[in-house]
Amino acid sequence: MYGKGDIGFPQRIACLSTEHVEICYALGAGDRVVAVPGTAHRPPEAREKPKIGGFTTFRVDKIRELEPDLVLAFSDLQADICAELIRGGLPVFCSNPRSVDDILENILLVGGLLGLEKAARDLVQDMRDDIRQIREFSSVWPDRPRVYFEEWHDPLIAGIRWVSEIIELAGGRDIFPELRDKPSAKERIVDPGEVARRDPQIILASWCGKPVDVDAIRGRAGWSSVSAVKEGRIHEVDGADILSPGPSVMAGLRVIHEIVQQGLDR
Repeated sequence: MYGKGDIGFPQRIACLSTEHVEICYALGAGDRVVAVPGTAHRPPEAREKPKIGGFTTFRVDKIRELEPDLVLAFSDLQADICAELIRGGLPVFCSNPRSVDDILENILLVGGLLGLEKAARDLVQDMRDDIRQIREFSSVWPDRPRVYFEEWHDPLIAGIRWVSEIIELAGGRDIFPELRDKPSAKERIVDPGEVARRDPQIILASWCGKPVDVDAIRGRAGWSSVSAVKEGRIHEVDGADILSPGPSVMAGLRVIHEIVQQGLDR
C-alpha cells in the first residue's frame, strides 16, 4: 500500500490517539491525516477530520473506508483494534511510550515512517532545549516541594512515568517515585491514607478527561491536615497538556513548573 504518493511514504494516515495527531501536524504532515479519534482537539484544524472512534473503541469499517496506508496507534490498550486492522491487511505502527525519552524517541520513529526525519529531529531538539532550560532554572531552587499527581479518583491512581519525570523536571518531588516503573494504571493505585501520610505540599489532578472536583479532594477523610489542602494548593492540570504522550507534554511541563514556582514565591 506504500508508494501511493510520489515520495513513497504514507500519504493517508489514520491516527487512533491524540498524540499521533499532534505529531503528524507538528511535523508538517497534517494534510496526510485522514482520520482522528473523537478526543483529538489539537491543533484546532484536526477537529475537522473524520472521526473514527474513541480511545479503545473504533469503527473498523470506517477506518477501512478511508483507505489509510498507515495506522498510528498507542499502547497495549489498543492492541485488539491493532490486531484486527493488521488481520485486515492494513499497516499499523503501535507505540508504547512510558517515559519522556520514550516520547521523544516515538516522535523520531514517526518522523522516519513519514519521511520527515529532519522535521522530527528539529522538533525533538526544540523539546530537549525547553527541558534543559527548565531543569537548569529549577535546579538552583533551595526547596523541591512534595507533589502528588492524581490520574484518577476512584480508585486513586498516581501518575504514569512521564508525569513523574515531568514533576521532577519542573522542580518538584513526586511522592510516589517507586510507582514510575509500573506501566499499567492498576499497578499505580494508591491508598488515600498513604497519600496523607506522605503529606504532599502540592496536589495536581487530571482525571483522564473528566473535570476534577477540587472540593471533593479537599474534603477527603483524613486529608484536612495535608499541607496542600491546608494551603489551598490543589490544581487541575488539563489532561491534554500532560496525559497525551506527544509534543503537548511540554505545555504540561511549563504549567507544573509555574505552579511549583508560585509555591516557592509565597
